[in-house]
Amino acid sequence: MSGKRIYIHEVAPRDGFQNEANFIDTDAKVALIDHLSWCGFAKIEATSFTSPKAIPALRDAEAVMHRIKRDPEVVYTVLVPNVRGAERALSCSVDEVNLVMSVSESHNRSNLKMTREQSFAQLSDIIRVVKSTDVTINVSLSTAMGCPMEGDIRQDEVLGWVQRFADLGVDGVTLCDTTGMAYPTQVGTLCKAALRRFAELEITLHFHNTRGMALANTLSALAAGIDRFDASLGGLGGCPYAPGASGNICTEDLAHMLELEGYDTNLDLTALLSASAMLPGLIGHDVPSQILKAGRRLDLHSMPSNVVNA
Repeated sequence: MSGKRIYIHEVAPRDGFQNEANFIDTDAKVALIDHLSWCGFAKIEATSFTSPKAIPALRDAEAVMHRIKRDPEVVYTVLVPNVRGAERALSCSVDEVNLVMSVSESHNRSNLKMTREQSFAQLSDIIRVVKSTDVTINVSLSTAMGCPMEGDIRQDEVLGWVQRFADLGVDGVTLCDTTGMAYPTQVGTLCKAALRRFAELEITLHFHNTRGMALANTLSALAAGIDRFDASLGGLGGCPYAPGASGNICTEDLAHMLELEGYDTNLDLTALLSASAMLPGLIGHDVPSQILKAGRRLDLHSMPSNVVNA
C-alpha cells in the first residue's frame, strides 16, 4: 500500500458552487481554479455548460474556461447536459466532458425531469458529437449506491448501465454515492465487480459525507483497487433531491487521511488549506472541512500559560 499513487479530482468549482445561493464572481472563480491548478490535482471539474436559467450560479462557464491558466498536467473537465452544452464546451477547448444520469428511475425523473431511457438517448447524442474530437468522455452515474426514494439499487443494474456506456466507447465512469447512502462492504463489493468487468475504463468513486461514512467508504474502495476519487474543497456540494444530504467528501480531509496512510496523492496540503480558507469569504458561510477547523494531526500547540513546569 505504501506510496501507491492516488488520483484526486477536485469538483468544488462545479459541484460545490452550483449549490450556492449567491452568485460567485467570475474573477473569484478563476482565481480559485488557478490556485487549485498548482495544488497537484489530476483533474479539476471547472464548471457546467448547463442552461444559465437552470443553474444561474454557473452562467459564466465560457468566461471561466477562457480565463483560467491551465496546467498541462491537469485535466480540465466540465459537465455537459445536452448537445448544445457539448458544443459550447468544445468551443472552449475543454479536456473532458462529464455526462450525468441516475441509475435510479425516481432520482433521474426528479433531478433531470426525464426517464433513464430518455437520458441515455440524450447522452448518446452527446457521445456521438464528442467522439469526433480528441476530448475524453466520462459518465457519472448518480445514486449508484442507493436512492432516497427507491432504496438499494441492485449491483447488476448499476453494472448494466456502465456496460451500456462502455459499449458507446466512453473513457471513464464515475460511480456516485449521490445521497450518502453507501457503506464500506457494499462499496468494496461494487468496486471489485466494476474493476473486474471494466478494466478498460477509468473508474472513479464519488462519495458524499451525509451519514459520516465518506472516509470509511474511501478506504474500502482503496482496498478494492480503486485509485481515483472525486472530492470537493471544504466539503461543498449536496443534492437537492436527497433530503438532508450534505456535501461531497472534503478534499483536504481526504488528502490528510491518505497522506497519513502512506499514499501518494501528489497534493500540496498546505496549498489546499489556504484555498479552503478562501471559501467562507466567497460563499458567505462556514464549510464542513474538519482539517481547516482542527488543523493537521501534528499541528501542535503550545502548553497553556497557566501550566507550571515540574
